[in-house]
Amino acid sequence: MRDHAGPAALARLQRPPPNDVIEEFCDALKDAGKILHSDKAPQDPFNQAEGYRYLSRLLRGGLEGFLEFRDPLFPQFRCGAHETIKLGADNPDNRYESATVNPDYDYRITGHRGTVDYLGLSTIINKYASGGTMQVTGHIDAREMEIAEDGTLEILVSQKEQPGNWLPMEEGTKSITVRQTFQDRVNEKPAVLTIERIDAEETRPAPLTPEMLQRGLMGAVMFVQGSAQLFENWAESFLPHINELPPADQAYCQSIGGDPNIYYFHSAWQLADDEVLVIDAPDIPACQTWNFQLDNWWMESLDYRHHTIHFNKHTAHYEADGSVRVVVSHTDPGVPNWVETAGHDRGTMCWRWIGADRHPPLSTRVMKLADLQ
Repeated sequence: MRDHAGPAALARLQRPPPNDVIEEFCDALKDAGKILHSDKAPQDPFNQAEGYRYLSRLLRGGLEGFLEFRDPLFPQFRCGAHETIKLGADNPDNRYESATVNPDYDYRITGHRGTVDYLGLSTIINKYASGGTMQVTGHIDAREMEIAEDGTLEILVSQKEQPGNWLPMEEGTKSITVRQTFQDRVNEKPAVLTIERIDAEETRPAPLTPEMLQRGLMGAVMFVQGSAQLFENWAESFLPHINELPPADQAYCQSIGGDPNIYYFHSAWQLADDEVLVIDAPDIPACQTWNFQLDNWWMESLDYRHHTIHFNKHTAHYEADGSVRVVVSHTDPGVPNWVETAGHDRGTMCWRWIGADRHPPLSTRVMKLADLQ
């Protein structure tokens, strides 16, 4: 077994970072703030405040991802999107985890399946930091896995095909993402997974160096810039069909990290104080699940800790004919499936068919609250 860094090596590594690195980091962070002032982005104090909070959340996630959990020799799963770090229409029904990997090595994932409705793992090439794509290089979900009767599982991650549960990597693969989708968070138990590099020689990670710090800081701020610009552009692209909910460009959804098991509908919404948005799904297909959620302009899910901002197959009320009607309104309209706007007058929205055998269209209409009641 090999350990890192004796005293002499540590002395060489512990040079202070040059001031220009910190200045470059701060200047790049200032530039990210300019994205909030796009011509089509809302400029009112409320939405701008949420925008700056959004950038702070992206920075927090970027620092964790690029500085604290960036060593592919010692990977760990971390939750990168949750109640207070949000991006890209994060699904309130999901638990998102990721780990940094290097395709030159092989990895083993072990753990317990839990009872969560959907468990899927993907290897990806993440280019959010450059405003680009998130290319999927391999995928496996629980329906394909060999799982022991007691719920334990093992997945091998490598470029070369392996027997049993195999998650492929390719040249350029940088990370593994885990999606767990709940229908009933109260009663379903999440999967618990750990990852290790196979045949590792080192026992501990290398100490931080100024170069590692520089890469981490600049990676984090590039992630902030790239993610914010990517989803600002996407939100603007919804404006031509505001308050409608057409199918999204599925190839594009996949190119920025969408799950291959999901068919997406994306759009923008805007309502006056006395208006509601009615969304009808007259035809519910056979599917693993479905959900609808409301997001702010920056494509963050609204505050699902304190407001009802989404419904899914398990939580929704169904009409006698099996159809579903969702109503987006600022105040309680007195009908089932009320989605709260949580203080917002505009934003984006998403509907997902998950594991569906087909993808029926949705209809929408804006009407006065008084007429609905």
